[in-house]
This record gives sequence, C-alpha cells and structure tokens, in this order.
Amino acid sequence: MDLYNYNIKSPFIKNHLLSLEDYTADEIYQLISLALKLKEKKKKGIPHPILKGKTLGMIFAKSSTRTRVSFEVGIHQLGGYGLFLSSADIQLGRGETIEDTAKVLSRYVDGIMIRTFDQEDVEALAKYGSIPVINGLTDLFHPCQILADLMTIYEAKARLKGLKLAYIGDGNNVAHSLLIGCSKVGMDVAIACPNGYEPQEEIVSQAQDNGLSSGSQISIVQDPKKAATGADVIYTDVWTSMGQEDEIQDRKKVFEPYQVNSRLFFLASPDAIFLHCLPAHRGEEVTREIIDGSKSWVFEEAENRLHVQKAIMTLLMGDNKSLEF
Repeated sequence: MDLYNYNIKSPFIKNHLLSLEDYTADEIYQLISLALKLKEKKKKGIPHPILKGKTLGMIFAKSSTRTRVSFEVGIHQLGGYGLFLSSADIQLGRGETIEDTAKVLSRYVDGIMIRTFDQEDVEALAKYGSIPVINGLTDLFHPCQILADLMTIYEAKARLKGLKLAYIGDGNNVAHSLLIGCSKVGMDVAIACPNGYEPQEEIVSQAQDNGLSSGSQISIVQDPKKAATGADVIYTDVWTSMGQEDEIQDRKKVFEPYQVNSRLFFLASPDAIFLHCLPAHRGEEVTREIIDGSKSWVFEEAENRLHVQKAIMTLLMGDNKSLEF
C-alpha cells in the first residue's frame, strides 16, 4: 500500500480524536498519508498555511516536551495560533464544570488539544463542546503518539500490514493505543509485561476483535524473549509513568528482566527497528547501545509527532478544500 499517494477524502468524516478505536484503518491511512505529505513540504521549505487564522487551545494538566512543542510549532506552521493553557491558567476541575469549560472555549478557539489524566474528561469536552477535541494523552490512551509510531514504521518498512511489533514493559496508555492502532492496520502485537502490569482486558479484547477483520494477531505474555522473537519492531516505554513516582523503586525491581538490550534485540528480525515514545531512561528500560544505535528510529519517531499532529489538526480543524498535494 502506497501511503505517500493515498487518497485523502474530503471532507474527513471524523470530528474528534479521542481514541484510535473510533477510527477505521482507512481513516488512519489518510492521517498518515497527509502527515507524510506535510513532512515533505516542511523538508522542502514549502509554506502550507492550511489553518490560517485558526486557534488551537492547548490544555495541559500533565506537562510534556514533545506534545507541547509539536502542537505549538505545528499550528504555527499551518498558519494558526496555539494558546497554551496550564492547569493554573484555567478553572477546569477547580470550580468550573467541564461542560461549561467546553461551551466557553468553543466560542473562543477552533479546536482543543488536551493532555490530562482521565479519559472521561477528554470525552466530556467533546460531548459538550462544538469544536474538534484532540486527545494529547490520558492515563488510558495516547493516540497521537501511536499515529506517529505507525508513520515511522511505514517510513522504515514501506508497509504496516503483516509486521510484528513487540512491546516490552508496562501495560500502560502507550501499550493500549499500540494494541488498538496496530490491530486496526493488520500488524501483529506481542505485549510482554510482568504479572499484574498487563494492559486492561477490555483493551486487549478490543484489539482481538479488530484482528478478526484485519488479520492481526494479539498476544499478552510474561516472557520478553517470546514477544521479541521474530519481531520487526521492538518498542518500550519508561517503567514509571507520571503520577507513579512513589512506585519507582518497586517498579525497577519488577521490570529489571524487561530491559531492551542487545541480547533481547538479537531475537528480533535482522532488520528490526527500535522505537521509544520518550523520555527515555538509559540503563533502565533500554540500554544506550540500543537507543543510540543504528537500529534506533527514536528521533525520527519524535519528529513525526510534529507532522502527524499537523495532519490531525488539518483534517479536524480545516475545511479540507485546499488539500491539493
């Protein structure tokens, strides 16, 4: 499948990005295709002010380097304006309801990106507002990251369907969205994590249901070697996420056997690539020789957050009449 020349339908039928479970494979391909085209324009220095005059409200209950910079730079490159709103700047959850916040912001801005704790807050903003809402991360899902991951895998492998991705580590929001996103496009997913740290059963079940139509095979195991064997992509994340700081020492002990190192990577396909959503803790979840080695696509992956989020904003916030690439 040639995603560089994939058909981007106009108008794009989705109003929000809350979870990739809401998206079809075709809609995911459209987003990735547009991201590839926008990346090419950026590399060639071709202006593309598709969202001229548009404003994106960016709500951050959780801080982030990549999400903040990529969305703010991205909306600027599209000709719009990014308005940063920290939890100290607005009264969301501190005396003003989400319903009221959604209705008020809908009269000021053209779209909302929110990075927060509860998935329910993102869904409530979409329910009560009248503008597009983009999930920049919750404790349950991280759809923007996984779209960038799929874009990166496609750049490295020239395909998605039939590949195997092995995720080694905590069954967290990244693992959840990898399960959903990869199963939508027909990639096999093997998750290796310690007992008690598995992805939520409901998410695994959703991914398995997706696999019935896409051909994706889903497996949840405790042995990282079993997951990594024959994988085309090895993926990991930090062992301790934001809000779990009091568990750091316990988690280090539990996850020590799940480090991605040369011994584990040797079991993967000879041309396997390494991905990590960052930030990374070298010497913990991954060794320096892997993340900084020739197999690592980590920084291309990080850059692709910019391009894929520009595609998301364009298709959700734009009129889509000027998408002539």
